[in-house]
Amino acid sequence: MKKSKHAVETNNLSISWGELNVLNKINLKLNEGERLAIVGPSGSGKSTILKILAGLILPTEGDLSIFGQKQTYLRLDQTNPPDVRLVFQNPALLGSLTIAENVGFILQRNKKFSKKFIQETVRECLEEVGLFNVENKLPNELSGGMQKRVSFARALIREDDSNTINQPLLLFDEPTAGLDPIASSRIEDLINKTNNKANGSSIVVSHVLSTIERTSEKVVILYGGKFRWAGSIDEFKESDDPYVFQFRNGNLTGPMQPKEV
Repeated sequence: MKKSKHAVETNNLSISWGELNVLNKINLKLNEGERLAIVGPSGSGKSTILKILAGLILPTEGDLSIFGQKQTYLRLDQTNPPDVRLVFQNPALLGSLTIAENVGFILQRNKKFSKKFIQETVRECLEEVGLFNVENKLPNELSGGMQKRVSFARALIREDDSNTINQPLLLFDEPTAGLDPIASSRIEDLINKTNNKANGSSIVVSHVLSTIERTSEKVVILYGGKFRWAGSIDEFKESDDPYVFQFRNGNLTGPMQPKEV
């Protein structure tokens, strides 16, 4: 029987910007197939964690392994990076490319895939997120909500069919920020559908309680560069821990306070 690897494992992971310690020796283990939410006040370093996991920036200190592979280089510097897919808060579509070109971008640069294969794969991924006959449109011809769904379709694309990892790591950065409750529910359903379709492990960074509760199994609270609380989603709903209580109820008083300027 194949031994299961952690999708993510960090050991005393730290990153500093000058004298500012953004992350201070954080330790995290995410099992394959698990769904985690990282929560905390604005500016606490949540999105920084996602950028490190995605290989966009390197930590100052500590170790990071993804699917058992120790990460020591930026993603672009690796010859065979692990399957990590980041869905930005902003859809991050290239305005000069069609929707098909945006979704199939990583397939198009791989010369072994035929044009027909790429077209069929892109169409299937777009249909999975409820988009039809938009392949030849430009991003500015779609609504904001449709553009966000395009970014989810892009997350369904496998970069290399020879990759042995069958459970990608999906990272969602504030996917429902600024959306109304109905639109948020649609995106939350889409997060779950994308995760299930990709058979992935996921980390969601969010301030929205419904997003946290509907897309996650576990929660960690990040504040002051450290994880202050960790538990299941059911424990998060009921815990009287001061960090959890303050975040869940939006209280001004509590251990999490804005830094003095």
